Amino acid sequence: MTEQTPTIETGILPGTPTTSGEQQAVEEQLIRNVLHSFDNCQDPRLKQIMQSLTRHIHSFIRDVRLTEAEWNAAIEFLTAVGHITDDKRQEFILLSDVFGASMQTIAVNNEKIADATEATVFGPFFVEDAPLIENGGDIAGAAPGQPCWVEGSVKDMNGNPLPGARIEVWEADEDGFYDVQYTDQRVSGRAHLFADAEGNYRFWGLTPTPYPIPHDGPVGQMLEAVGRSPMRASHLHFMVSAPHMRTLVTHIFVRGDELLKYDTVFGVKESLVKDFEQQPTGTPTPDGRDLGGRTWARTRFDIVLAPATT
Repeated sequence: MTEQTPTIETGILPGTPTTSGEQQAVEEQLIRNVLHSFDNCQDPRLKQIMQSLTRHIHSFIRDVRLTEAEWNAAIEFLTAVGHITDDKRQEFILLSDVFGASMQTIAVNNEKIADATEATVFGPFFVEDAPLIENGGDIAGAAPGQPCWVEGSVKDMNGNPLPGARIEVWEADEDGFYDVQYTDQRVSGRAHLFADAEGNYRFWGLTPTPYPIPHDGPVGQMLEAVGRSPMRASHLHFMVSAPHMRTLVTHIFVRGDELLKYDTVFGVKESLVKDFEQQPTGTPTPDGRDLGGRTWARTRFDIVLAPATT
């Protein structure tokens, strides 16, 4: 098979080598017509996006020689994704996540800068207005799981502390569910707090455990059809913001988790893998908290924010 090059006018690959020249001409004329339909768009960026999207969609259809039945199945799939989406479940985010589109968008928009903490996927379970806790408070609420002490600092890239930085944290319980996945309106496993005068923070949460993304809908059916697991590596979500700094959306992951290489949304970055040190029963806690004879874990996550772009 000879290598194909995009046509100058359409910028996409011609049809397969087995497609006749006459058929290729018909297909490429259609692409030209669609591209020219955006000529009167007054927004240059919107025009660029729509024309590029057109090229890629048509290139995909021609590359795989998509059948009408397959196209109809795709429409039915996307319709099902829309139907299951509501104010607590965003199936389109799941779809974006499992294709790596979320992580690629994050990579494009959060260029790695020196030692700034790396970003990763937002996920579908962030909720506005999480409760405020003081430094050293507990985000877990009544959620089941092993207590975990989390501490760290928030600094800029010059090592200066960022007092008052806002830190949003949220996580699943040991059963693999976020509070919004329950029907009793509970609020647990999430909170926000502020870095202290030295830029430090600390709180009690739960030791992260692996869990599956919601897979009882169309995205889960797709993963099953292609032989992919819905499992996510153990993680704890952070969103950190401060004046004049780029807002960071990230997680930390548990070193030693077997799913680090197989995270279904491709969210793991080596710099975000942390040691969660297990503490035996009876080990004194940093704040003197009585854990009633339970084991606990501790970890440290020092955060470096990049400057905001102008």
